[in-house]
Amino acid sequence: QVQLVESGGGLVQPGGSLRLSCAASGSIFSIGVMGWYRQAPGKKRELVATITSGLMTNYADSVKGRFTITRDNAKNTVYLQMNSLKPEDTAVYYCNAEYLSLRHVTGSSWGQGTQVTVSS
Repeated sequence: QVQLVESGGGLVQPGGSLRLSCAASGSIFSIGVMGWYRQAPGKKRELVATITSGLMTNYADSVKGRFTITRDNAKNTVYLQMNSLKPEDTAVYYCNAEYLSLRHVTGSSWGQGTQVTVSS
């Protein structure tokens, strides 16, 4: 089983920045795609950004040019640098990782979520 622990959320003013981190641990043989998703009150969970083990990235149109996803494969950690934050970025942000366990079982894990609030 693989666990994901997120950190870095909080309250920030419009135009500000935050950096989220998500570390994976457990019975990991390898990790494939890692990503960030978010869910605002009353809305469905949506993709924010993903990154492959080969560092190919994909972004939602709403965050392109403002958010940057990176990862450290040696640390099984993914980051989300969020700049020029807007009130509409307010949501609970979730980390996701697709993995192959030490028993060679594939799976997908979610973090517990971290709140990001953009408000003056």
